[in-house]
Amino acid sequence: MTTSETKPLIRLRGRSIMALVLAPEVPLNDWLNALDAQMERSPNFFDARPVVVDLGAVPRQQQGVAAFLQLLEQRGIRIIGTEGAHPSWTGIEAWGRPLPVSSKPGREIEAPEATPSKDPPVVEAAASGGEANTLVIDQPIRSGQSVVFERGDITVLGSVASGAEVMAGGSVHIYGALRGRAIAGLAGFPGARIFCSKLQAELLAIDGVYQTADNMPAKVLGKRVQVWLDGEQMKISVLD
Repeated sequence: MTTSETKPLIRLRGRSIMALVLAPEVPLNDWLNALDAQMERSPNFFDARPVVVDLGAVPRQQQGVAAFLQLLEQRGIRIIGTEGAHPSWTGIEAWGRPLPVSSKPGREIEAPEATPSKDPPVVEAAASGGEANTLVIDQPIRSGQSVVFERGDITVLGSVASGAEVMAGGSVHIYGALRGRAIAGLAGFPGARIFCSKLQAELLAIDGVYQTADNMPAKVLGKRVQVWLDGEQMKISVLD
């Protein structure tokens, strides 16, 4: 009698991430100078953000495109791929095969101006002591700021700006407009939820399941909503 063995399967999970898209224009040196000026005004804007470089506006006869991408990385820009790269450009393969050009236009994101009177973007860590399970932020979260609290829920008594993010081990409660990113269930808690008074988010995530702005139903945008997981499917409903 023979027995057959079933080979173990690898579990695949879909995940969406939000990447910034840089679309350089010729002359590239002038474009780099403008980028440097922008980064001087907003020095933390590209920190830890994945970036796709759209080369569709660069003419095919352009020389030194790979060296140009290296100059971007030297500025701390984290390139995860390119779009619109011409096959004749040598060295582009260092950034992987060009990504397919998206059929959806990207939404413009305005980089914030650095404000001397304010502290740089901060990360709010868990409070000291073992009893705290809720972090309350009594002011808006500005663009470029990141608030992280792995012990429990985060409550924001204000809005979360575009380019800002709130990450909680438990649920996220936002008593204002959510224009940035909200990530709940950071510590592996699928029962976490996201609540906000006005949904205009760049990204929502619960326990590793993501949904970006392009995929959110139009009927919930701008509304007071709750977000939760039904298995591995994200649900968004309007709160009356």
